[in-house]
Amino acid sequence: MDFRQATLDELRQNSAGLEGKLAVVGLDGFVDTIVTPVALRSGQGDDFEAIPTIKDFGERIVGAAGKSTNLELYPRMDKLGGNGPIMATALLQHGFALKYIGSLGRFAIHPVFQEMASRSEIVSLSDPATTIAVEFDDGKLMLGQMRSLDEVTFERMVEKMGMPALEQAFGAADLVALVNWTMIPGMSEIFRELVETVLPKLPARDRVFFFDLADPEKRSEADLLAALELIGRFGAFGQVTLGLNLKEAQRVHRTIGFHALPEDEAGLRQIAADIREKLNYATVVVHPKESAACATAEGTYWIPGPYVKKPLITTGAGDHFNAGFSTGQLLGLSPQACLTTGVCTSGHYVRTAQSPTLADLESFLANWS
Repeated sequence: MDFRQATLDELRQNSAGLEGKLAVVGLDGFVDTIVTPVALRSGQGDDFEAIPTIKDFGERIVGAAGKSTNLELYPRMDKLGGNGPIMATALLQHGFALKYIGSLGRFAIHPVFQEMASRSEIVSLSDPATTIAVEFDDGKLMLGQMRSLDEVTFERMVEKMGMPALEQAFGAADLVALVNWTMIPGMSEIFRELVETVLPKLPARDRVFFFDLADPEKRSEADLLAALELIGRFGAFGQVTLGLNLKEAQRVHRTIGFHALPEDEAGLRQIAADIREKLNYATVVVHPKESAACATAEGTYWIPGPYVKKPLITTGAGDHFNAGFSTGQLLGLSPQACLTTGVCTSGHYVRTAQSPTLADLESFLANWS
């Protein structure tokens, strides 16, 4: 049976399985300004030709060395951002109950998060960081100001929530998604405190821990290895899933001692399997733009994605994939179906700039040819 039809059948049989499921997600928060770089302006507003690729943009910058240049970034929208809030919004649309812990406003919730806050329980630790997301046909550049994320610490979580409420939140969660390790300097210590002081106190139960490193290029190899070891310790308290885009997967794969592999189906399957086996995680997912692969104890899986050349939006696509994959896990779907719910959640989002419901996923699958 075709993987799309198989996933559609699994979704229809299990879609009621999210009733009463709680996701605890964190710990970042960004206000994203989505912009398009201008190559040649002809008139007011969006009457311009865009710089199409990152390479073209880079050549503009290199050409200004020793001189100067003016680069216009045309604003498209301000939106809720950060790996956590974007993933959380997608999980809400899929039907989870949500508790969000993160950086949404020190004294008041920032307006871009108000809609999410109206549908969930919020614990805000600091002001949000900010990002200018420069979008191109072949990727995006995320230009961030992240000083407020220094305040995201375990001590701050306890200060805002109290230890009993913190333990209750993690104890009640069916899904715990801790994302954006790279940009939160205190995240490794939060991992350590959770596995040493919080999770051992909780009753044993089925739960999924989902982690997204968020492009660890600017973190040292030693920091990355330490974080990967801490993530593995969550396996004593539930099923650990590590989600990686292609660049992140290649960095982790190299850091833990493997040689480079091709970016084809066989290579993606092997990268996922190597990382899972070396780190002893339950599941490792690798999701380039055009496909997705994962490895579990039962084997490796791969599917092509519903790639679109001209997406309406790309910022947040990976976070929507993570939400879709995690939703599949909580519904008890097969690994192949989890990959499919991941790429369909992302595919719907980049085409519409809207997070899909489960009904939207069924429609997307039914019409994906």
